[in-house]
Amino acid sequence: MHIKVIACDVLNREISMLSSQSRHFVDVRFLPQGLHNEPDKLRRALQDEIDAANKGYKLNYLEKASMRDFHLFEYDLIVLGYGLCSNGIVGLSSEKVPLVIPRAHDCITLLLGSKERYKEYFDSHRGVYWYSAGWIERTLQPGEERYRRIYDRYVEMYGKDNADYLMQMEQGWFKEYNYATYIDWGFPRSDFYRTYTMECAKFLGWNYDEIPGDRTLLEKLVNGEFDEDKVLVVHPGKTVCASFDDSIICAEDAEGYRGNEG
Repeated sequence: MHIKVIACDVLNREISMLSSQSRHFVDVRFLPQGLHNEPDKLRRALQDEIDAANKGYKLNYLEKASMRDFHLFEYDLIVLGYGLCSNGIVGLSSEKVPLVIPRAHDCITLLLGSKERYKEYFDSHRGVYWYSAGWIERTLQPGEERYRRIYDRYVEMYGKDNADYLMQMEQGWFKEYNYATYIDWGFPRSDFYRTYTMECAKFLGWNYDEIPGDRTLLEKLVNGEFDEDKVLVVHPGKTVCASFDDSIICAEDAEGYRGNEG
């Protein structure tokens, strides 16, 4: 099969590794981290990528050989490396190619392997802030480095007294958390990520914890293997919607009928 994967850049290492091992042709497009903070912007970006994937793709050497009218290759599946992500995927649709989406609220489910494992850990560890290779590399996680950079910027912009006050307000939401939990996928730099998370936990006064990542869900996605309770396959003509139950997402047809099968 030819599979198009559209994913958040925080999953770059995990998806790149699994795609290289897939039995299928996997073409990956990573979108910038942080789009989930603006759901409408995320939705537009994803829909643009889905629309482009529906048009197929052309091999580079054919372009260079001036064979511009050569038949485009078509994808068999479009896989999203996203969860519900603040409803950023609600309203998405695909014109020709089936759309495959994991049943997840966010990327942590993808790193842990299932929504059940995510819920089990969350229920027993109240106040968890998650750390992973991608999150550490592609954004400033809560910790001393983040604090110092924001504080220095505030001092430069507003002066020290105002910066002290602003940081006191900015740090207030950290009190809601008790754990800095590192998801270990066994990458070559795991010791660095682990130590970084430990240092963040110490600075913030949080407990440090570590949980092994599980490649099962992401691996099946890039191999075109789908369990109905783990993913939703949205067929052409249907639209992604939130289900507001344990299935997390569902598909809606043109008549407004919703179902947990796409």
